[in-house]
Amino acid sequence: MIRRRRSARDAVVAFACGGFVAVMVGVSFAAVPLYSWFCRTTGFGGTTQVAKTAPDQVSGRVITVRFDSNVASGLPWAFEPEQRTIDVRLGEVVTVYYAVRNESARVTTGQAGYNVTPPTIGAYFEKINCFCFTQQTLQPGEKRDMAVVFYVDPKLAKDADEDAVKNITLSYTFYPVRVPDRPVVESANPDKSGHI
Repeated sequence: MIRRRRSARDAVVAFACGGFVAVMVGVSFAAVPLYSWFCRTTGFGGTTQVAKTAPDQVSGRVITVRFDSNVASGLPWAFEPEQRTIDVRLGEVVTVYYAVRNESARVTTGQAGYNVTPPTIGAYFEKINCFCFTQQTLQPGEKRDMAVVFYVDPKLAKDADEDAVKNITLSYTFYPVRVPDRPVVESANPDKSGHI
């Protein structure tokens, strides 16, 4: 009788531990997409928003937007904005360009990560179009001008916590992307001797 109770209790404990492990594994797989969704929704950590259309109002408040550019090690690119700062009114749609050049003698691929500072402004910084959404592949010596179309949401003017904000920095860093080698196409139907 005691042995039967003990084995039933052991089975319940084992089941509870197994369930706990399964839940923790599930949470670990869901953590990255949930964190990404949270950052995009709230602008946490300077994550910008993605807009589909331009706003229908423009405010008189002016913000200076500074453009920063960086290249991670391992990517032989020169990368810089065509202008370092611009004054924009809240709600005004602006297009700015960054220039990138592959300084190596080989084809290279990179993708940009981005954020804005101060970090709390991410909820108000809306991108309509950006080169950071896709990988960029450059031929040896190739130079490319890439556009960023954005606006600063007029709702920023109604946020009392952000009244002191006069400057925003939009920062990009290009990281190398390793493109998998293409498989070599074999000759059509060779026989075992190697003849076609």
